[in-house]
Amino acid sequence: MHTIKTVLLLGVLTGLFLVVGKILGGQTGMVIAFVFAMAMNFFAYWFSDKMALKMYNAREISYEEAPWLHDMVEQLARNAGIPKPKVYLAPIDIPNAFATGRNPQNAVVAVTSGILNILSPEELRGVLAHEIAHIKNRDILISSIAATIGGAISMLAEMAFWSNLFGGNDEEDSGIGGLVGTFLLFILAPIAAMLVQMAISRSREYAADATGAEICRCPLSLAKALEKLEMSAQQLAPYAEREVNPGTAHMMIVNPLRGSAIASLFSTHPPTEERIRRLYELARKYGQV
Repeated sequence: MHTIKTVLLLGVLTGLFLVVGKILGGQTGMVIAFVFAMAMNFFAYWFSDKMALKMYNAREISYEEAPWLHDMVEQLARNAGIPKPKVYLAPIDIPNAFATGRNPQNAVVAVTSGILNILSPEELRGVLAHEIAHIKNRDILISSIAATIGGAISMLAEMAFWSNLFGGNDEEDSGIGGLVGTFLLFILAPIAAMLVQMAISRSREYAADATGAEICRCPLSLAKALEKLEMSAQQLAPYAEREVNPGTAHMMIVNPLRGSAIASLFSTHPPTEERIRRLYELARKYGQV
């Protein structure tokens, strides 16, 4: 169901791009915006792993340093049917974890110092299974596709706005392509694209929870880990603003940056309480509750 929902949402995003492109930029404008957006996100797709790891001064953990952690990751990767990803440590106190890499052959799972201090081995196993699920489900590729289309929509709206502002004529001003109509689309189109992108991201988090539960074969491990991580995120919110780069918060298993109720509408993560509820539901199906 999560895969079907993702495909439908990508279809909505593509449809929005075509509609906005036809209204604002025509075929030429659509091509220009799409090429620029694709170029930027192609770079991000290939180098985002290195950039994210560098932001947190993360370093690769050798097998000799933590054989138990490497063995855990290797077993989970085997369960998922993918190559064992590299294991990195981000030396920050905020308890969290993330996965990065453009494909399963070039993947990394990173844990923070904080998460190693508060989770039991079973709970950490659940978290790592969730991150490996992101790799297995190729969520980085999916988010890159969504970002490319969303970025193209924003570029089209901006191009059309400035074009109408400085080069529009009176005849154009009377129609939807005029300055007022273009201004409304300049505001609304990127917001609509962003909302769809956020919906895709939230759907992929639910999918990673479900796939991760299958990989570690214990939904309760992940559920209990999420309970602890959510509590820590609430308690350490002021510190998170200093230690966590907002541009990478969407990669974390729990968003460490707390926002207002309105900001939650644009969150890349679904409510942690709902994720936990679904995992307990899975555990009941497995006869573990």
